[in-house]
Amino acid sequence: MPVLNEILFDEMLEALSNIQRRSLLVALLEHKREDDSPIVIADDENEKDEITELIRMEHIHLPKLAEYGFIEYNKKNKEVSKGPAFEEIRPLVELLDTHQDELSEDWI
Repeated sequence: MPVLNEILFDEMLEALSNIQRRSLLVALLEHKREDDSPIVIADDENEKDEITELIRMEHIHLPKLAEYGFIEYNKKNKEVSKGPAFEEIRPLVELLDTHQDELSEDWI
């Protein structure tokens, strides 16, 4: 795992290179652990595509974000919260969130 304050810009861009990861990080922007319940990444959807996306989220996207320290993932409860390095990627995520209306739909 990268050391805090030493995460490279390219690593941040890699973390943001997938819409599922971007959407999750944007959702975490306003989320406060002490005020809210954790963000739950799975539900009881039966659609084949949604199940496939949940599998990708759990086996690809969440581990990548956790590796960089941007999130913490409780696999047992399927809950996600901000990780110790979230503040490092926050400016880029805020930039995407702030300009969401100006971006293509598939960006967030």
